[in-house]
Amino acid sequence: MMNREGRPTTPAADAAAIGDQIETFTGNRGLEIEEPLLFEIGGREKSGVDIDLPEKPENRLGKMARGGEIGLAGLSEPEAMRHYVRLSRRNYAIDLGVYPLGSCTMKHNPRLNERMARLPGFADIHPLQPESTVQGALELIDTLAHWLKTLTGMPAVAMSPKAGAHGELCGMMAIRAALEARGDKRSIVLVPESAHGTNPATATYLGYTVQPIPARADGTVDPEEVKRHLTPEVAAIMLTNPNTCGLFERDVIAIADAVHAAGAFFYCDGANFNAIVGKARPGDLGVDAMHINLHKTFSTPHGGGGPGAGPVVLSEALAPFAPLPFIVHGKDGFRLVETEQDPDAGQAFGRMTAFHGQMGMYVRALSYMLSHGSDGLRQASEDAVLNANYVRAGLEDLMSLPFGKRPSMHEVLFDDSFLKGTGVTTLDFAKAMIDEGFHPMTVYFPLVVHGAMLIEPTESESRASLDQFVSALRNLVEAAKSGDKSRFTGAPYLTPVGRLDETRAARQPVLRWREPRLHRDAAE
Repeated sequence: MMNREGRPTTPAADAAAIGDQIETFTGNRGLEIEEPLLFEIGGREKSGVDIDLPEKPENRLGKMARGGEIGLAGLSEPEAMRHYVRLSRRNYAIDLGVYPLGSCTMKHNPRLNERMARLPGFADIHPLQPESTVQGALELIDTLAHWLKTLTGMPAVAMSPKAGAHGELCGMMAIRAALEARGDKRSIVLVPESAHGTNPATATYLGYTVQPIPARADGTVDPEEVKRHLTPEVAAIMLTNPNTCGLFERDVIAIADAVHAAGAFFYCDGANFNAIVGKARPGDLGVDAMHINLHKTFSTPHGGGGPGAGPVVLSEALAPFAPLPFIVHGKDGFRLVETEQDPDAGQAFGRMTAFHGQMGMYVRALSYMLSHGSDGLRQASEDAVLNANYVRAGLEDLMSLPFGKRPSMHEVLFDDSFLKGTGVTTLDFAKAMIDEGFHPMTVYFPLVVHGAMLIEPTESESRASLDQFVSALRNLVEAAKSGDKSRFTGAPYLTPVGRLDETRAARQPVLRWREPRLHRDAAE
């Protein structure tokens, strides 16, 4: 007989309240699986692969040879796969949601670029192959260099630096080489307070004394302040433009003219070049050297250990000092100038890397450029600026802007004034964003603003995703101002791991796993 009573299709009225109190048999919370360490799953007595036991090898290490079992867990392929997939679900990435990390753009990487970078002719290349077998790769590097020079209005580019800070080092070494070549030994580098933190570190590493330049009330650099610091000892200024406050340095040409008149050079930190591509050329602004984060401006998120690339464009005055290797085009095709003895080496200051740069990043960057075209690159910059200002406009009535309601470039900067009297700190606010499903913005940077919150949404975010982001932040601000302090001070509450003691985690990390049966404190 057919059952005509059916079954209930709606949950019990008190189901939601019960859910938070349930203790499960497995310890799992629904599809959020409790994940032990790799060494705590599987069995030591089994192996994930079938191999013959090797014959006892000759001991060539003497007393240094291992005396016991190595103690690795034996896992089948499904066990190993599930372990890493579960861990990956705890990671947050630009492919999951808004990643508003200011000054360190988490930029969407079109999958087309990945397909191009994985073509066997590029992915399988070896840096020691004969030049005759890598003409296509050399042509790609040369083509990318051409477009970098075109977009920046600069006559030369050094392609080999591996990342932004490495590019800074390259540019400043070229400046030092140019000064030494004219017998002009100088000792001071000017660095505005609104510059990236790596700038003073780079100058100091090269032996220069760093002279900070204070920001004026609107967050930019005053050319008159620069002039007051220019002496015959000043080798260069290192200025970030757009700066870390998300502002374009409107007096950049006056600053460049003053620096050049003093016989010094103008290094521009180009980490924020993604805001002005197709809109302004650094060469037209008087820049002598500038690194470009390919991994940021021309796709591929950075951070997390991924490979970077930081080519440095150089002015005519610095071009002869570009480091080795670089590419020249002769009658037999493309050729790498590898040594200072090469007739084409010029006054190269030396070599910074073993090989020629990051081939995978070169392919991604050129793929991004060619797929966008000149109008698409300009549109990407305009959209990045538009999105940052959309976020600013959506929050400026609740959150505080340190430099007033002036337009931002690709990122918008708030301070912690709006949290005054709530008992909620900038860090608390950022941690509460995690419970709402967002990676926090950059906090406490730049240092020129107290309790800084720097948001860079990037050009790839839709209006819908920005609306959700703005609405979530507005809700958090209203909660803080209404006295809901506990929502913040213990946040995040909904993550696999709660808030850590950041000082202890940084200074006393537990990085070595010890077997629990031998060390009861292994789970610490």
